[in-house]
Amino acid sequence: MQRCVRSLLAASTLTVNAMSEGILGGNIRALGLVQVTFDPASIATITTAEQTMTVPGVKLGDFVWVSKPTATAGFGVVNARVSAADTISITAVNPTAGSVNPGSETWTVMWARPSGSIPGAVGD
Repeated sequence: MQRCVRSLLAASTLTVNAMSEGILGGNIRALGLVQVTFDPASIATITTAEQTMTVPGVKLGDFVWVSKPTATAGFGVVNARVSAADTISITAVNPTAGSVNPGSETWTVMWARPSGSIPGAVGD
């Protein structure tokens, strides 16, 4: 029985190691999850606007995802990117006939830092 369990563990270890070697096309060196108070400026009618949020620790090359804690009619986040060290630029849209001001809230930000260069295709 012990020999069988050892064989299974060795096989699963090989599978885990193979995945960490880049089967999915790259590795993540670091991941983070933070909450940041953010007060977006009012967005004019039928437009998009990019605004910056301070997020200590993010670096150029990191990938970011943002989550606004509540729904605000007429306000949608369409992109988030690291624009400078410790700074995320968020592009928001207002497709309505009036301006929208979502107000100050505590947003959740998740970031991922790639390990080295990002492959051009899955399996590279």
